[in-house]
Amino acid sequence: MTASGKEEQHRHTGRRLAESTLALHTHFYELMDALRLFLLIIVMTSASECSETTKPPCDDYNMEYFNLLEGESFYFVPYVFYDISTIPHEEFTWYKNNSKVELISSDEKDRIHHHGGALFFLNLHPEDSGLYTARQTLQSGECSNYYVKVTVFRTSDKNNSKLLYGHIKNSDVNKLIPCPHPVKKTCKVFKGNFTWYKNFTPLQGEHEDHLRVNNAKKKDEGIYTCVCSWTHNQKVYNSSAARRLQMKERVIRPKIEILFPMNKEQFAAEGAGIKLNCSVLCGAGENNCHASWDVNGKPVNQMPGYNQTIETFTGKLSQYTISTAILVIEKVSAQDFQTEFTCSGVGFYSMNSTTLSLKREESTIPVLIRAICVLFVCVFAAVLLKCFCIDLTLLVRPYCTGCSHDQDMRTYDAYVVYQTQNMDKVTEDRLCRFVTNILPSVLEEKCGYRLFIHGRDDIPGEDSLELAEDRMKQSRRLMAILTLSSVSQSEITEKTPALPQNSAIRGFDWQVGLQDALVHRDKNVILIQLGDPGPQGYRCLYPKFQRLIHQSAPIRWQEESPDAAAWNSRFWKRVRYLMPATPVKKHPPSAII
Repeated sequence: MTASGKEEQHRHTGRRLAESTLALHTHFYELMDALRLFLLIIVMTSASECSETTKPPCDDYNMEYFNLLEGESFYFVPYVFYDISTIPHEEFTWYKNNSKVELISSDEKDRIHHHGGALFFLNLHPEDSGLYTARQTLQSGECSNYYVKVTVFRTSDKNNSKLLYGHIKNSDVNKLIPCPHPVKKTCKVFKGNFTWYKNFTPLQGEHEDHLRVNNAKKKDEGIYTCVCSWTHNQKVYNSSAARRLQMKERVIRPKIEILFPMNKEQFAAEGAGIKLNCSVLCGAGENNCHASWDVNGKPVNQMPGYNQTIETFTGKLSQYTISTAILVIEKVSAQDFQTEFTCSGVGFYSMNSTTLSLKREESTIPVLIRAICVLFVCVFAAVLLKCFCIDLTLLVRPYCTGCSHDQDMRTYDAYVVYQTQNMDKVTEDRLCRFVTNILPSVLEEKCGYRLFIHGRDDIPGEDSLELAEDRMKQSRRLMAILTLSSVSQSEITEKTPALPQNSAIRGFDWQVGLQDALVHRDKNVILIQLGDPGPQGYRCLYPKFQRLIHQSAPIRWQEESPDAAAWNSRFWKRVRYLMPATPVKKHPPSAII
């Protein structure tokens, strides 16, 4: 082979090798494209399947638990719904998921059925216990799960504490027992009627959604059951819930007592210093007892010119605590008399306060002058009352006749007795004028009194002793007329007793009068002395008569006085003052003072 042939053969071999290499690369790229397409198909298919089968999970709400009693009914709506009637029923599916899932019917004839989101248990049985689930599915595909676990107790277990909706235990005097929410809500939805029971005994007249126990005592403790009777599909069902009432001992915290200041005002001298004491007493249990002063409602440390120190003392066994705050005012100013100082006691449970104001000290001279003036007025009033007591009494008597206690059924106002023996002519004439003229003209004619005058009103022929005794008993006063001879004669009679018929002093009239006045105290005695009793006075009388004169001093009548016979003279006013307030027999009225 020539050289040119060999070169041609080499070129042909290189061309075939290049073509083979190009074909190999072309097949490789085709294979890679096919593989990519296969992978893309697989990915798209998987994505399409996932988009069709994968759904988002449902929202799960908290489970609710209810313990119910056999034979009663139960109406349940998940707690998240305020008004279930506005939600379409088609969105809800109820089922019981215990050992096997049981679908809950919506047929109202079934004992357990549902109306949309509301679940009804009518006439509960123990086998109704279990877990119930409601699934709500929206049109968007979102869903929610609601769970309720129901435990039904037999009627024999009605005392089980698991059936109670808590305890009511507080220290309030008046207790409020509200009906538990499930039963209260059921009654509200179905417009039912409430009935209350205490220890399973009905309480009369209690038909509210709550029960009040006023002024609760230990005997009021027990189980209070609220029963709602409601109607569904023209049938009446009962739902109940109970609470236990327990009495908690009421803790009475003693109030803080303000010991000082005791008065609302305290005297102070302007320009001088003063200390104000604020002391408070805190009882047992008041561990944080604190006394303090406030000046015009502000703390002392915010007011210049005032200093305060506080001390606290705790008694034995911590039975009491006394806190004292001393407010020091170094120099009282005029402004301090317009300032309000407040003493406050603050404890852990209570507080108390009182206010104090400063008052200028007054000089003792004005106080002394006022005291002297008051004393002078009192003495002057007493003197006036003493001097004009008789006049005031006579002035008021006509208006107080209805309240007089001196009225009785006696016939005479006074029995007048006097002495006629052993008299000189002048004394006898004076006595005769007084007894027969002056005395009747004033007391009987002008004052309306009725007198029985010894010697004037005697009935002829009647026994003088019996007459004197009877008239004496029928008289309200005994008026004895004393003369100088009666005073001097008494000494003679005491030394040498005379017969009763020979001496007026020892006469029967005097004996009966003295007996009533001194022993029986049956009537008052009015003694009238005619003239001057003489230098010896009444000392010459025997002791019984002196005793009578000591009880009722004689009224002296001076005939020589220009107004001796005037009914409004001082003498006759004293006589009228001793006479009864109301005469036994009314005479025509006259102007009497």
